[in-house]
Amino acid sequence: MKQLPIGIQDFKVLREGNYIYVDKTEHIHRLATTGKYYFLSRPRRFGKSLLLTTIRDLYAGRKSLFEGLWIEDHWDWAATSPVLHFYFDKINYAQKGLANALVYDLNRKAEHYGLTLAATDYKSLFVELLEKLAAKNGPVVLLIDEYDKPILDYLSEEDLDTAKANRHILREFYGIIKGSDADLRFVLLTGVSKFAKVSVFSHLNNLNDLTLHREYATLTGYTQEELEHYFTDYITAAKTALEISEAALLKTMKDWYNGYSWDGEHKVYNPFGILNFFSNKAFSNFWFSTGSPRFLIEQMKEQGVYQVEDIEVSNTALERFDIENLTLVPLLFQAGYLTVKSSNRMTGEYILGYPNLEVQESMYEHLIDELAHNPSRLNTGRTIQDMQRAFIRNELDEVRNILEAILSDLPYEVFDRKSEGLYHGLVHLIFNYLGIYAQSEVHSSKGRADAIVETPTHVYIFEFKFDQSAEAALEQILSNAYADRYRSSKKKITGIGVNFKPDQRTALDWKVAHL
Repeated sequence: MKQLPIGIQDFKVLREGNYIYVDKTEHIHRLATTGKYYFLSRPRRFGKSLLLTTIRDLYAGRKSLFEGLWIEDHWDWAATSPVLHFYFDKINYAQKGLANALVYDLNRKAEHYGLTLAATDYKSLFVELLEKLAAKNGPVVLLIDEYDKPILDYLSEEDLDTAKANRHILREFYGIIKGSDADLRFVLLTGVSKFAKVSVFSHLNNLNDLTLHREYATLTGYTQEELEHYFTDYITAAKTALEISEAALLKTMKDWYNGYSWDGEHKVYNPFGILNFFSNKAFSNFWFSTGSPRFLIEQMKEQGVYQVEDIEVSNTALERFDIENLTLVPLLFQAGYLTVKSSNRMTGEYILGYPNLEVQESMYEHLIDELAHNPSRLNTGRTIQDMQRAFIRNELDEVRNILEAILSDLPYEVFDRKSEGLYHGLVHLIFNYLGIYAQSEVHSSKGRADAIVETPTHVYIFEFKFDQSAEAALEQILSNAYADRYRSSKKKITGIGVNFKPDQRTALDWKVAHL
């Protein structure tokens, strides 16, 4: 049985080490034969580095590495090219400064090809390297991995000047590419962010952006078909270990780790998450736990945005990544916390939402912890499970106790003019975290209920007020006839009016009526 390629980012290492490789070479062949300049944005740990090293070895003519793959019989292996592979994660700009780090890296690459460069600044060195390498070995294949890392590493307010300085350097560096067309055979830049073209690529405006391109929606990540084809043995092992049917396993894996899409049609698994699932044979937030979303959660809290499901945006809005004016939705999308749920190619409109349970539950948990100001004492996941059990058992007093425990930990200093939005945001997150049992902001013909929880035997309709009265909340449920849509279910229907008083946080004002 071949090994799981967890953390393997180099194609040569993967192929020589008896690891599973999900064949993407037909996509790569289409790239190589239909264009020249490309850009791709994908979240972290999504196979970008593996893609670039695959292209590197392809143009280097390492045919033995491609034995048995689609491209083996569809490539001219004699037509090799020199490859310049820039990997900004390995360029020591933090210590040297970006300009000096580029000078060092360019000279090192020249030495690798037996070249001596006379220039001393990074722009002139880049031009000279491309010209001399192309003259010696033919047109160059240029691959740039994590093109944006020297900017993304410095987005905090105290480091923003460094981010701006690095952006200027990268704009000049990438601008060399367009003027070196005669020296280049193929160009691909990859990264997490998708900066506005005027920001980083103002001098390089001939890139074909693959990020939302339908034909390349599965260029990275694993499709359902690929998963079931390449990981048969691991699916069998997981099914046995978890003692469930294959159908149940496949559905649960899909719910947890699938769902990433860039066109709303083709969905893929994040490789890191699903590979770690196969290794551990347990469902957990593997991808989410490898990166802290704290910066993004701070942005959500600062902007008072807690509901990010079913957001409608234009394709141009998804490109608005500007370090002077960070916009929340593009940040969440490009980082992989939101994905395309559906799209209209005629209008360029997209509906965004959480890709899967791993991301959704993890984001809810982090947001609840952040809003509740109690990340150390509140075990959010267990608290929500306790609430689920209380609903199933029709133990409304326990539901009330849990809500009071969460809300009572809110510190006094949060109760300012923004406190009502914080309260409603926190309640919304809690009820969304209940998952299949609950919906928040459910629409009816006369308005929308704040939250509805449905169990096999009961329907609970909630209305929440801030510094008003539980009676007013319950009256809204009755007057708007929120219960009517559930009459045919023959389940017991209960209305709960809840009022939160900032000066009495340890006891919710709570009224219950059987409808």
